[in-house]
Amino acid sequence: MPTKLRVDACIGNQDYTDAVVVIVGAGISGMCMAIDLIKRNQCHNFVILEKSSGVGGTWRDNKYPGCSCDVEEAKWDDQEMKWHVSVKVSRDKDSQFTSSYVLDSDFLISAVGQLNIPQAPDIPGLQDFRGKVMHSARWDCTYDFSGKRVAIIGNSGATSAQVVPEVAQVASHLTVFQRTPNWVIPRHDTRISAFQQALLTYIPPLRMRKRALNMDFRESFYAAVSDSASGFAEQIRHWCSQGMQAHLSNKPQLWAKLTPDYAPGYKRVIIADDYYPALARENVDLETRRISRITNTGIEVEEGVLQEYDFIILATGFKTVEFLYPIRIHGSQGRPLSEIWREGPSAFKGVTVEDLPNFGMVYGPNTSLGHNSIILMIEAQSRYLSALVGEVLRARLQGKTLVIKPKPSASAEYNHKLQEMLTRTSFADSRCRSWYKTEQGKITSNWSGTVVDYQRQMSQVSWTDYEVDGTAKDAIKSRKVTHLGRVREESSGSYTSLLLTSACVLAVMGGLLLRGSSLLRAH
Repeated sequence: MPTKLRVDACIGNQDYTDAVVVIVGAGISGMCMAIDLIKRNQCHNFVILEKSSGVGGTWRDNKYPGCSCDVEEAKWDDQEMKWHVSVKVSRDKDSQFTSSYVLDSDFLISAVGQLNIPQAPDIPGLQDFRGKVMHSARWDCTYDFSGKRVAIIGNSGATSAQVVPEVAQVASHLTVFQRTPNWVIPRHDTRISAFQQALLTYIPPLRMRKRALNMDFRESFYAAVSDSASGFAEQIRHWCSQGMQAHLSNKPQLWAKLTPDYAPGYKRVIIADDYYPALARENVDLETRRISRITNTGIEVEEGVLQEYDFIILATGFKTVEFLYPIRIHGSQGRPLSEIWREGPSAFKGVTVEDLPNFGMVYGPNTSLGHNSIILMIEAQSRYLSALVGEVLRARLQGKTLVIKPKPSASAEYNHKLQEMLTRTSFADSRCRSWYKTEQGKITSNWSGTVVDYQRQMSQVSWTDYEVDGTAKDAIKSRKVTHLGRVREESSGSYTSLLLTSACVLAVMGGLLLRGSSLLRAH
């Protein structure tokens, strides 16, 4: 492995317009990438650009029950071998100093994610409504909806299932407009007893084992969301049916409306204990008729039925298939990203794109999940991209240049195999639409396997997959593979080994306590 770089050699950007790395986005992905740059490459010469007034990304935006700057455009300069990033300053105070500037960098990383640009529904008359309208990701916490007549449009993900129970408690009336039902399974939230907390606190092997078992369960969930004929998929159907009949016994007419006709996993499986009970309330209605238009006072559905509302909530998701929207990206020889992605977004291993030199994406195309934590994917991507950045940084410190981009052939082969695998999963179900794929049916969001599969794939950089150029290219061409390793979170031992380890730990602790008490008696 290459030696670590000196910290002081990476700093020294006095006018803040030149950096080794520019990271677009200060959400989980951007923060992880920044941490890895410092931890793995000792690199502090980077800039994070964020459009919101704080860090957190989609976890910050989705605060249901300020702007700083936008990156407008990024162009690669083939002569200078650098990215020129055009930045627009949009906060009132900051824009008084300068309205825009250009930031140069050796490497550009997109950490904007998939869930950052709200998707408004294309419904006639939406702009005419005189009441309150807000998207779930642009929540106005100052608005009091107590006693209001409320409508929620959309249930494409977990948002509606989380908002409905809270709004139903205080609204005078709530209507949930559902286009396509979701599979809903119980969360089974329970309190952790003081005894359990003590065990997890003082016996680390037990805590690690519990975490590993949680990882094992989430990974096993992949079979449920990818194979409609699996036993786990059938279990989801059973849980959903059981939950409806138990919590909606007073509204049996809703059972058929709430039962999906597609396989579990095609859309996000909702984990909630309070969604069905909320729909059972007397002040809550489920509306499945198509919305014809929105008037200045309410919503009209098919058959000309008009219902008046004070407040409309748009739980209609995000522009998920428009990665990097609305940033304009131009790569080598000025080739626009829109041309590279004319048949839909794709990336080599989800992180690098042909004809975009020294460029990387975190949470890019085909790296989303329907069964486990996306953070596990982000961490693998960040480690991988840090290896690429490290080589570019090393060349810079030596007064040399290095350009890295994936070979078109490697990218094409990778994505062809990926799409072949995806066509055999529930994500490709043609019976309904989801944010996982484009209008043409290409799956651009989801990964085709388990998290462990992806982590293993990202555990090394095969340099034969990349084209390299610049005065430092020979050092890379002479190398075939850089091994990165991965964090292993799944189970690696049996309960027997766990008990033996725990017994050893307790024995050592007991021995230390006895020794301490003996010393006290001796004195």
